[in-house]
Amino acid sequence: MGVTEVVAEADHTAVRVALWRALHVRADLPPHVLEDEIGLRLVDPDEGWRDRPDMDVHATRRTRASIVARTRFVEDLVVERDVGQYVVLGAGLDTFAQRRPEIAAERGLRVFEVDRPGPQSWKRRRLEELGLGVPEWLRLVPVDFEGDWWGTLAAAGFDPGRPAVVASTGVTMYLTREANDATFRAVAGLAQGSTLVTTFLRPPEDVEPDQRAQMEAAVRGARAAGTPFLSFFRPAEIVTLARECGFADVRHVPVEELDRRYFRGRTDGVRPSRGEELVVATI
Repeated sequence: MGVTEVVAEADHTAVRVALWRALHVRADLPPHVLEDEIGLRLVDPDEGWRDRPDMDVHATRRTRASIVARTRFVEDLVVERDVGQYVVLGAGLDTFAQRRPEIAAERGLRVFEVDRPGPQSWKRRRLEELGLGVPEWLRLVPVDFEGDWWGTLAAAGFDPGRPAVVASTGVTMYLTREANDATFRAVAGLAQGSTLVTTFLRPPEDVEPDQRAQMEAAVRGARAAGTPFLSFFRPAEIVTLARECGFADVRHVPVEELDRRYFRGRTDGVRPSRGEELVVATI
């Protein structure tokens, strides 16, 4: 099936993440880690979307905290690194380009959203319908992740000779160890100063006891949906992988760091879980 033949529809996981980001704004007390209701506008769910079982305010409190924390951390890193290219792998309903257009204007930043053709075609249509459009500096790059998607990215204007931040959030668990290795090595082959920031899932037994049942349910749900979780990492394992793939500076970002940065002083139980953490790897 070619790019023009795919069925254009939103990815269910991307929809859930977008709704959790909106739920953080609507259900959690300020200050909010991330102000993002654009994804909610893109999805345009039924009025009763908050009654969905996966939107339970109490049960998903720490899950949505993890979602907004990882997004905020990546975006802060893009600002901090001051590079001219930002690649979002498995972009889903990412809304950085719609929420932070001033970054592109001030720096000449070019943003590349890389995703499967069907969901991306749907997103492009929704951006147009909402009057948000796709500015010249935002490149929506439809790819077959099993093929030469790096070549497709280059054809869309990405320059491997210039430093970039490459973000991969909520992706590593769906890939085999071999596929993760290949992605890490590809990014490690970019220009000096480039950075990979990626999330990873820890094994369910590493998760806080009160979050373990939810993690196990997520594993079962992913398997039932035909998109099973294939890779779990402990911090030392993924740090070692990044170093073996050629990164000079690799840093594990534990949940405690995210908690200090974005949730300090909160008393409402909104704080991330250690089920999903991050690694920052720089060439």
